[in-house]
Amino acid sequence: MWPVGRVVGESILSLALALLAMGTEFLDDSGTVQVFGVALGAALLSPLRRVLPATVLLMVAVGSVPFAGLGPLFLVASWSAGRRIEGLGRAAGVFALTYALTLGQTAVSEPDVSLSMLVFSGLFLLVPTIVPGLAGRYWSQRRTLTDTLHEYNAQLLREREMIAGHARIRERQRIAQDMHDSLGHQLALIAVHTGALEVDRELTGRQREAVGVLREASVAAMHELRDVVGVLRDGVPDSPRAADPDGEEPGNPSRGVAGIESLAEGSRRAGAAVDVRRSGEERPLAPTADHAAYRVVQEGLTNAHKHAPGAAITIGLRYEPDSLVVEVANGPAVEPVSGSVASGCQGLTGLEERARLVGGMVHAGPTADGGFRLAGVLPYTSPGDGFPSPPPGDVLATFVAPTDDFRAQNAKGSAGESDPVTDWNGFPKELARTMSRTKRGNGIAIGCGVAVLVAVLLVIGLVVGGIFLMREADSAMIEPKQYEAVKVGQSEAEVRDQLPSGESFLNAETGKGAPPEPEGSTCLTLLSTEFGTGWDAEPVFRFCFKDGKLIEKKSFETK
Repeated sequence: MWPVGRVVGESILSLALALLAMGTEFLDDSGTVQVFGVALGAALLSPLRRVLPATVLLMVAVGSVPFAGLGPLFLVASWSAGRRIEGLGRAAGVFALTYALTLGQTAVSEPDVSLSMLVFSGLFLLVPTIVPGLAGRYWSQRRTLTDTLHEYNAQLLREREMIAGHARIRERQRIAQDMHDSLGHQLALIAVHTGALEVDRELTGRQREAVGVLREASVAAMHELRDVVGVLRDGVPDSPRAADPDGEEPGNPSRGVAGIESLAEGSRRAGAAVDVRRSGEERPLAPTADHAAYRVVQEGLTNAHKHAPGAAITIGLRYEPDSLVVEVANGPAVEPVSGSVASGCQGLTGLEERARLVGGMVHAGPTADGGFRLAGVLPYTSPGDGFPSPPPGDVLATFVAPTDDFRAQNAKGSAGESDPVTDWNGFPKELARTMSRTKRGNGIAIGCGVAVLVAVLLVIGLVVGGIFLMREADSAMIEPKQYEAVKVGQSEAEVRDQLPSGESFLNAETGKGAPPEPEGSTCLTLLSTEFGTGWDAEPVFRFCFKDGKLIEKKSFETK
């Protein structure tokens, strides 16, 4: 099924070719039936050239000699055949047969034509037969080369993406190994030492409770580290594990809204006054939004402990009709804050990005009483609903490759492996290698070489034909002033010395429609260098001799 645009274009072309055929036949004084028949044939054969290029070209070549109106269609069919005939040998055979049929028909239709005229006609037929076909062939070869280049370029992009992906995986594994070796060791030492302190008989009950909080925090940190290392190493979090000996299930429930109460309880056990307030009808959240709510509360509690020790903390979970509002507010610090409190200044930035990914927002700022408030608005449905959501993890979004990872590379300096693929650096060498590796590329190279060779031969033929035509014109044509300079009564030898010999195929048909020659005379007929009174009128000069003298000179037009 052709597109609408192609149908419209083909219809316009068929109509134009039909009108050209009709006009040409009218100028050739053809009958009404022939005029409309040739126009109808041109209109019908034009769209068929797309599916039967060789057949239409041969049919038009046979019909273009007796019917001049098919000439424009012959040019279009030649171009289309050069573009659509597959295989160099088949295309060469079709065009050779077309040329032979056209030249043979020309010779048959004019049996009295001289050999020189036949040679000139053969050179002239090369132009409408070969030139459009070469142009179509070149267009097709160029398009094939462009498609091959685009395919090769896409392959290079895919390979570069794979290399970059492997590099990211190796970097993840390296970071995971470093985190496992350094942080894992330190957390394990903390857990061991706090476990030993917890059973120390010299500690009071409150001290033993505080040490237990430290131990549980270190164990939870080790679970967090294990999840992060799994994401870094494999790109996906570890599968949910079974409950550990303390009864905690470190799966998804403890990392969402359901785990906020455990966060508050941990802070209470550390000595902070934490109040959890809930309002509205509870509704489920998407996994990513659920995890983001947990992280908002976790970050708020961490900041409150670091920057406002001893202050009362309020956690609010307000279920609005379209979103969950999570708040962590604390009063002013009761105890002075130590200047050695570590802060990476990245927690709030990470929360803002996490909330943005789920279609929400985060706000943080001081309160009127000198405290601080952290709030997050998280929609119940994420923007990506309907698509696979990324599993809840701390750093998974960090390693999502940017879409313009390769095109954004800066191509400065000398050409090398760091240059962007889309700039096609080293194009000639790479394309030559690609063409040499594929059969399709070899066919393209051979086709282009043959096209260049045929074009060179055609140019040589046109030059030789032009020189030949100029020599023939010198033997068959004179200017009007030369005609006027000859006087009746001059000797035949003197007149022939002033005029060309007239032995040329150009004036072979000047006798048709000419006035009768004087009885017993021999005449020399020459063409004029000027145009006639009409497009089909040929001005002729005739000189007749008898008994060695010029007895008549006459100027007339033939058609």
